[in-house]
Amino acid sequence: MNSPLPIAPVTHSRKRVLILKPGYSETLDPDEGGVVSLGDILRSTVILHLFPPEDYEVTWVVDQKGVPLLRSNPYISRLLVINPFTPHLLLSERFDIVINFEKEPGICAVADRIPAWRRYGFRLDPTTHRPLAYDLSDEALSYTTDLHAKRHKAKSWSSILYEMLGENYRNQPYILGYQPLSQVCHDVGLNHLIGQKFPLKRWPEERWHQLHDRLAGHFRVSWQKGANDIEDYIDWIHSCRVLVTNDSLGLHIALALGKPVVALFGPTVATEVTAPNLLTLTPELGWSCIPCLESRCLQPVPCMEHISVATVEAALRRQFQALEASPS
Repeated sequence: MNSPLPIAPVTHSRKRVLILKPGYSETLDPDEGGVVSLGDILRSTVILHLFPPEDYEVTWVVDQKGVPLLRSNPYISRLLVINPFTPHLLLSERFDIVINFEKEPGICAVADRIPAWRRYGFRLDPTTHRPLAYDLSDEALSYTTDLHAKRHKAKSWSSILYEMLGENYRNQPYILGYQPLSQVCHDVGLNHLIGQKFPLKRWPEERWHQLHDRLAGHFRVSWQKGANDIEDYIDWIHSCRVLVTNDSLGLHIALALGKPVVALFGPTVATEVTAPNLLTLTPELGWSCIPCLESRCLQPVPCMEHISVATVEAALRRQFQALEASPS
């Protein structure tokens, strides 16, 4: 009787995933100005939970400015810094899944042509050269063309990204690549600066100083640091027990680090950001224009000036009470 043939060992082959998110256009905003949105890059890392490293080999295409946010991320096998030769490289490869969160026409055109079994996100209309949606992304694309829909949506940004991939969001956090080196040495971090792109998001400077003066006798308070270096910025945020912030990159870094946050919203959509350790404050006004999503305010006094120092201080103290009540 012949011996049975040996059974070949089963080899586990990881599926290849390509994520196109250099940060040139915000996924759910109409802006396509080409200014790199670091916050949008970090927000997009929430989808990495769907691709565990034991089953997936993830390639992420990013602008050089976003590298510190993604470098050493355990879910990313290969980080490609975008340059003029990147499209040629990608067109020579094959992927199981291509995810394009960019609406820039050139990126959409490349995403359409990369050999892949499944595609998500945005594609190119060959006639109008405007972005279109792959299956499941029509709602996301509508928010970039219909500001009324965006202003009144109740879903978080992370929920919508998951829906674009046909999945349900279950409060998974962002995944930050850089691991901070600092130790916690401040009680409160005042993340008061804002980018030039959306100045209306900033709480007035004098309010920040008034808040500092009210806290200084009771807490170790630190003003924002690391404005010119992302890694220094992350280290500073990590050094604070609680962060008070405008709607900005620092908000998302703090949430990625698991920090309790008090976030101030006015012209942007507060419901887009959710986390168990997040308290959001909005102006106590009945204005129909809030959130306006505009870069200029038509009101005599911008809405952010209607968030009082006392309200922010009370929210901050609630965060410290929650910290003290939680198990160490």
